[in-house]
Amino acid sequence: MAERIAQALRTRGTLVAEAGTGVGKTFAYLVPLLLSGQRALVSTATKSLQDQLFLRDLPRLADALRVPARLALLKGRASYLCRWRLQQAQTGGQLPDRFALRALNRVALWAQGTHSGDIAEIEGLDERSPVIPLVTSTRENCLGAECPEFRNCHVMQARREAMAADLVVVNHHLFFADMALRDSGVAELLPTVDAAVFDEAHQLVEAGVQFLGTTLATGVALELGRDLLALGLQHARGLEPWSDLQAALERATRELRLSAAGPLREVRGTLKLRWEERSQELAAPLQVLAEAARAAADAAARVAEAAPDFPRLEQRARSLALLAGRFVRDAPTDQVRWIDLTPQQARLVESPLDIREMLTQQREASPKAWIFTSATLGDDDALSWFTASTGLEDAERLRVGSPFDYPSHARVWVPTELPLPNAVGHPAAVGALAARCAAALGGRTFVLTTTLRVLPLVAEALQAQAAALGRELTVLVQGSEPRRALLQRYGDGRGCVLVGSASFWEGIDMPGDALQCVLIDKLPFPPPNDPLVEARVRQLRAQGRNPFDAYFVAEAAISLQQGAGRLIRTETDRGLLVICDPRVQKMGYGKRLLAALPPMGSIADEPAAVDWLAMLAKGH
Repeated sequence: MAERIAQALRTRGTLVAEAGTGVGKTFAYLVPLLLSGQRALVSTATKSLQDQLFLRDLPRLADALRVPARLALLKGRASYLCRWRLQQAQTGGQLPDRFALRALNRVALWAQGTHSGDIAEIEGLDERSPVIPLVTSTRENCLGAECPEFRNCHVMQARREAMAADLVVVNHHLFFADMALRDSGVAELLPTVDAAVFDEAHQLVEAGVQFLGTTLATGVALELGRDLLALGLQHARGLEPWSDLQAALERATRELRLSAAGPLREVRGTLKLRWEERSQELAAPLQVLAEAARAAADAAARVAEAAPDFPRLEQRARSLALLAGRFVRDAPTDQVRWIDLTPQQARLVESPLDIREMLTQQREASPKAWIFTSATLGDDDALSWFTASTGLEDAERLRVGSPFDYPSHARVWVPTELPLPNAVGHPAAVGALAARCAAALGGRTFVLTTTLRVLPLVAEALQAQAAALGRELTVLVQGSEPRRALLQRYGDGRGCVLVGSASFWEGIDMPGDALQCVLIDKLPFPPPNDPLVEARVRQLRAQGRNPFDAYFVAEAAISLQQGAGRLIRTETDRGLLVICDPRVQKMGYGKRLLAALPPMGSIADEPAAVDWLAMLAKGH
């Protein structure tokens, strides 16, 4: 894999490389990159993977290879302290409670000594803290060169370091947000590098679709109102009716959120709603919001001389008014619209269906090496699941299997006697089975579900069955605590079962015997009523293709590979994968899905599965 990447770097070619667990794909691209002496951009899926690359892998390799490379880390502006906004928050910020005040004081103390300004340095600060938006900037509220703290700006410092570096580590969200908004420095950086590498490339399309689109978020509108009121009272008190303007924005925004939710009163996680379901109800609140935003913009314009913040406020309000107007009109034919609903806010999104056009333009714009790699990019040699949605059909391809001894160390079992996934009793049956498996193993078990809705049902049945067996099991359920806290409590897995949904399917590394049994509740087909899924189905039908084979089965194969990937992380790991969906054995597409998994041995029934787990429990 390293040789093929070195070749692509020499010829400025495009390579799509799938590398099974244990290949060491990170080293396979970092070693040739460092040795080539070329300037490079490396993008990965998350901020935590970015930190791992920058703080651990890259320094170790650069040291071992004796390569004096200048390395830089670039995140989105919301990851960096804004000194000006920290001062504003300390003097006039509206803090919700004493915990927020305590967090603000911690930030202020840390701010005195930090070099990078990266908020991730602050130990124990919850990433959902209400203080973070108060002490970081957004594209809308940044004062740019007019900021009194511009010379000390951490965002500008990070960008300068990135432009001077030999190798810059970014993340997919930042990459695409910058392609759309040109706000974080990647757009200036990309033409200057000789190579662009995308790790965890299976997440590229989703990140691209999310960020290449146009979004109207109610949270952004509320923040505009809060900033208008705070700055108006601070710099232009009595000159405009700031409280009334803020109240009008807030009323319009809350009405928009209520109209987006419709009859839904309680929302857990993120819900995707069809645009057609709500578009008529949204038209009036959108127009009211546009009027409130225009009134705010006019007021900010009238006091523009009072402080440098007001021209920027006017700009933000005019943009919001234009955005609200855009969503009143019909979407262009090549775009899909939907509503993301969370407990906190509604996001109206208009987006392309894939990233083909954008990626093709980028590849044509500047000749360089393009490398895309992941453990899961397709279930065929052409890796068509990935290449078709990215316009990379012309790329060189490489598939490298895992070096692990799956036939000896891992087993897969499909319990055919379980109810079908659409049956009422299915979640309870999965929970009871998970308890029997975990009892044989002494914990060390994950249950991965395809929806949040069934988590409590599975967990309840699991606890009841464990009690009936007289076994003490600690059942940890996603949502009861932050993800990191749950994983810390899970620890070495002894006596523990973790029940989780989407965010636990990938990016979790539990090597050794901490995790030896993974149960997947049902085949992870895309939800058919998801607006993006519906739009892709229409597109495939228009091309004369079968959406079930070309899309649903292909997506399920990728997700299954990701879920199964939690099980075997090192050469000595051993474990059992249980797919609690009888359709795998009963339907024709089951063979294709099983073939997409690593070559595990198979188990026929529950007694054999329990025997295997009991043997693992003894450390054999």
